[in-house]
Amino acid sequence: MAASVASHIPFALSLLHYPGRTKSQPTTKVNTTPSAPAPTATTLSIALPGSGSGGSGSNGSQANSQTASKQGPGPGTTPPASSSGSSLCEHCHMKPKYIDGVTTHSYCSKSCASNAKVNGSQKAFSGHHNSGSLTPGTCDFCHNRPRFSGHPFCSKACAKNAISSTHPGGNPKGTCQAPGCSKPTHVNKDGMCGDYCSLSHKTFGETLCLMCLTNARQSNSHFCGKACADNAEMKGPMILEVPAGHDTFKNVSDQFKASWRHPGQCPSVKRVYKIVSPQTSLAAYNTYKAAVEARGQFIPAGRSAGNENRRWHGTKRECHLGDKGQTQFCDSKTCSLCCIVKTSFDLSLFGKKTGWGRFGKGIYTSSTSSKSNDYSHNECRCSLKAILLNRVVVGKGCKLLQDNVSLTAPPRGYDSVLAEKGGSLNYDELVVYTNDAIRPSFLVMYEA
Repeated sequence: MAASVASHIPFALSLLHYPGRTKSQPTTKVNTTPSAPAPTATTLSIALPGSGSGGSGSNGSQANSQTASKQGPGPGTTPPASSSGSSLCEHCHMKPKYIDGVTTHSYCSKSCASNAKVNGSQKAFSGHHNSGSLTPGTCDFCHNRPRFSGHPFCSKACAKNAISSTHPGGNPKGTCQAPGCSKPTHVNKDGMCGDYCSLSHKTFGETLCLMCLTNARQSNSHFCGKACADNAEMKGPMILEVPAGHDTFKNVSDQFKASWRHPGQCPSVKRVYKIVSPQTSLAAYNTYKAAVEARGQFIPAGRSAGNENRRWHGTKRECHLGDKGQTQFCDSKTCSLCCIVKTSFDLSLFGKKTGWGRFGKGIYTSSTSSKSNDYSHNECRCSLKAILLNRVVVGKGCKLLQDNVSLTAPPRGYDSVLAEKGGSLNYDELVVYTNDAIRPSFLVMYEA
C-alpha cells in the first residue's frame, strides 16, 4: 500500500508546476514515509515568509507580507534545505518555479526574478538555453524592464548610463542617492534613471546638512543646527563635498552654466565643495558687511545685507585638491587655490601673477564663469579644473568702462568698482580693495 501511495507522488508534484496555476499552495508539510526506505519517498517543505534569501526591496517586502497575511506561517513549516534542489521559487519560497514547457526556471514570476536581481542575485530567470545567448531577465542597469533580445540592457539609454558606473560624487548609478539607501532609483519615462528611489528620499537628499549628512538642513543654512554649524567652523578651514543630488549642488552648477558666456559649449560640473572658513575669518567678514549695510541701507531696498553677491574667481592649482576623494590642502605656499581656501584672499600678493590690474590694486572677480575660467589653470596633470565661487560685499559700486590702473581704493563714496562690459572690457569685473570684503564660498570642479 505504501509503495502505491509513493508511486503517485511524482504525478501530484507535477501539478504544482503547472504554469496556469495561480492559487497559493497550502503551507502544510506533506511527509510520506513508507515502511521501508524507498527512493520515491519525498518531503515537501514550505518556507516561512521572510526566510531564506528574502528580498530587502520594497516590491519583495510587499509580496512576502501579502502572502503571509493570506496564508499564515502554518504549523510544521521549515525552510528549504537547498534552493537549487527545491521546486519552489528561489526568491519568495512560496510559489512553484515557472515551467515554460521545456525549462524549469529559478523563479515563479518576472517580479520575483526582478526583486532577486535587485537584491544581488545573479540568477534572474536562470533557465539553461542551448543557443548560448544571454539568459532572459530584467535589464542589468535599471533592474526594471526586460532586456532587449541578446543584450544585457533594456534600451540604449540604460546602456549609455551603465558606461559610467557612478553618479558624480555619489552612489553607484541606478542606486538611490539618499544616505543609507541602496534601493534602485526611479526610472523616468525616457528610460533615464533619476537620483532617488522615491519622492520622500528626493526631498531628504536635496536638503541634507552638509556636516552630518543625517538631518535636514535649516532654512538659509547649510547645516541642521547650531551644533553642526559650530562644529564645522571649529574644524575649518576645510571643504565639505556636496552630494550630487543636493539642491546646493544644483544651485551652484546652474549658476556656473547660466553665467558661461564665451563661445562654445559650457563644460560639465563634476563636483562641488562647500568651503568652511574659520570662525575668526567669518567674523571679520561679517563685521565689514554690517558696516557697509549701515552706510548703504541695502536691506530696506530689497537687497541682501551689504549688497552681498556671489562672484567667480579663477586661479592657479598646483595640487589635486578637489579631485575625487582629495579634500586635504597641500603645503605649497605658491598653490594659490589652497592658500585662498585656507586663509581667503590677500591683497599683499597683488601683482605677483599678472603684474597689473585694469582697475588698480584690488581683488578681482566676475559674474561670468567663462571669464574666470581664463584665469584657472593646473600645474598638475588632471582632467578637471577648479574655480571658486565667492561671497563678495559689493555695497555701493562705482561703474567704470575705462581702465584706471592707479586705483588702490574705490572712488570716494563707493565700496567697490563695477567694471562693465564695453569700453576696454569684453566681460564684466567686480573689484574690491579690502581683504574683508570677500570670502571663498564654494570650490567647483569642472571638465578641463
